[in-house]
Amino acid sequence: MGGTRATRLGIVLVTTIAVLGLMMISIDPQVQHTVDEIMDNPDEHQSQTIFVRGAVVNNSIDFESMIFIISGAESILLVDFTNAAVPDGFADGRTVAVTGQLIENHNVWELSASEIQTGCPSKYES
Repeated sequence: MGGTRATRLGIVLVTTIAVLGLMMISIDPQVQHTVDEIMDNPDEHQSQTIFVRGAVVNNSIDFESMIFIISGAESILLVDFTNAAVPDGFADGRTVAVTGQLIENHNVWELSASEIQTGCPSKYES
């Protein structure tokens, strides 16, 4: 009834591979953009959920209005983080990855953030 040990091990292996395969299929890869890429043609990304990486501009974090600014090499983007949790390590000058919806608000492009990610600083220190 229990089968041989090799048969049971084979069933567990096949089941594990099937579950991992289903997990990989169900995950949509997110294309990461720079601030400059987005701001070169923001109309192309309007009302879309996008994933943007940039540096938090010094002295731009405002916890009262829940906004901050991220910058690229040449462009900046206003981020509204009203609906996003602030992660540990979030600070001026840090590189962050923000997922959200790009909208135009009174002729100013704004990213309405749903998620903010920061990297681990010890990972980059030598």
